[in-house]
Amino acid sequence: MGSGDGGKRVGSVERAFAVIDVVREEGTVRIDDVASALDVPTSTAHVYLKTLESVGYVVTGPEGYRLSLRFLRDGSTVREGTTVYALARPEVDDLAEETGEVANLGVEEDGRRVILYQAEGSEAVYDNAPIGEYTEMHWTALGKSILAHLPDERVDEIVDRFGLPERTDDTITGRDALDEELSRIRDRGYALEDEERREGIRSVAVPVVVEEGVLGALSVSGPKERLDDRRIDEAVVPALRNAANVVEVKYAYE
Repeated sequence: MGSGDGGKRVGSVERAFAVIDVVREEGTVRIDDVASALDVPTSTAHVYLKTLESVGYVVTGPEGYRLSLRFLRDGSTVREGTTVYALARPEVDDLAEETGEVANLGVEEDGRRVILYQAEGSEAVYDNAPIGEYTEMHWTALGKSILAHLPDERVDEIVDRFGLPERTDDTITGRDALDEELSRIRDRGYALEDEERREGIRSVAVPVVVEEGVLGALSVSGPKERLDDRRIDEAVVPALRNAANVVEVKYAYE
């Protein structure tokens, strides 16, 4: 065991999850791939892969080792137990149908933006943000919308831990600029992501706020040429606000 943030930790468990991360990122791996990625002996990588296989979280095939569908089972179980997912899913579907674009439900966990659910409209352009994706809060409309409604001390914790790394030339990378952006979001009631995570893509998000705090956010994403300022103001923001209001009312009577 070793000590670290928050107390004692089990090194072997940390290493097992590091192996899982490598397999997830690569898709399918050989033992040597894991050994090289983690800078460990081949024998150690082999033991970890075989152990994960024995408990059913890794499977083998002709190309090597890959993660098993147990992760899908576990992720689905966690998501189904999240109140905002159950309440917001129909509204996300309606947003996608109404706008024709990609609609998302996002939450904050461990200082990152996580997409809980996503629906694609008839004109949707996939923006490379899959369900379950963890990413920097300040890169995305969902993340910024949530940040703007978190307590100041929580925002400080997130920025101190992860910093403000750059994703594109348009990403906010300074704390003063972030604070100004969060203030703007609170004033106008929605967050705009303008090519800050992916070039050519804009996203608009509104928070889902209840008495206990911000539950998450809803967004609509699409090509910049389709999500111009006029359409955002006249159609997208009203649709998002209506959807968020429905979720908030459902929560109040849950």
